[in-house]
Amino acid sequence: MEKKNIDWANLGFGYVKTDKRFVANFTNGAWDEGALIEDDMIVMSECAGVLQYAQTVFEGLKAYTTEKGNIVVFRPDLNAERLEQSALRLEMPVFPKDKFVDAVKQVVKANSAYVPPYGTGATLYLRPYMFGINPVIGVKPADDYQFRIFSTPVGPYFKGGAKPITIKVSDFDRAAPHGTGHIKAGLNYAMSLHAIVTAHKEGFDENMYLDPSTRTKVEETGGANFIFVTKDNKLVVPKSPSILPSITRRSLVQVAKDYLGLEVEEREVLFEEVKDFAEAGLCGTAAVISPIGKIVDHGKEFCLPSGMEQMGPTTKKLYDTLTGIQMGRIEAPKGWIEVIE
Repeated sequence: MEKKNIDWANLGFGYVKTDKRFVANFTNGAWDEGALIEDDMIVMSECAGVLQYAQTVFEGLKAYTTEKGNIVVFRPDLNAERLEQSALRLEMPVFPKDKFVDAVKQVVKANSAYVPPYGTGATLYLRPYMFGINPVIGVKPADDYQFRIFSTPVGPYFKGGAKPITIKVSDFDRAAPHGTGHIKAGLNYAMSLHAIVTAHKEGFDENMYLDPSTRTKVEETGGANFIFVTKDNKLVVPKSPSILPSITRRSLVQVAKDYLGLEVEEREVLFEEVKDFAEAGLCGTAAVISPIGKIVDHGKEFCLPSGMEQMGPTTKKLYDTLTGIQMGRIEAPKGWIEVIE
């Protein structure tokens, strides 16, 4: 399929309507087969469950053009599993894993003209999501649901290279103890909006949320997980029941162990340890890794030895290896790459 006439190099991280999206409906206790449609508009009751009680969950993943010219998707089975866990926590029906992966492939194939060429730094972002659609006025789960996937071409998260960012320790809690911090629910992101707007107004790029119970342990930053590198070159990944299990983070852990031979510690990370790390970063689908240069705790600055000019050496190796796998320059572990035929 001939590519669309898009200035790939100057794409931002925003919404561009593509030709097709997948839609499936859950009614009378069962999912229909679903289909690709052209209409990007959603029609629902003013009393729809999603509008009244925020009963919605979502995912995010990308399609890439590899060095050999193949269009691929990175680990969609893990997105399917995470959506399942999110749905169960919000009393929503599970969309079957095999149908999820198939729907992802259908959407990518139908919109292949929007998958950016190799070397542009751009990708096709995919947003699977599910929501309660029938009228709900009492506080209870909806009966009917809709599952959809749309796609949009997006530019590289960092134009001109990844410069280290400055983050602040937030006064807000991202999640409640025993709450919904471990699932990808829209309500979690709504709760984080005031905190991120506040951080930006104060001149910071992002927040560091501490654990909601004791506020002594590093959690995540609302849209990404933290990773740290010790001065003796170990990868340290915060572990908590109230952070989202990032697919990028899990992939980086395996890359660190199997490709780079690094020792990895997945454990609780006390905030007081932060000053002793050599490198730090945020990891997620959008940027893969955003390096951190400085962490500020109510005026007290902690400057990472890796500095404010570039990624630290170990973080850079992790980034280069994972993106190399995604782009087909490095052989991937079995099952990580789904080729779109």
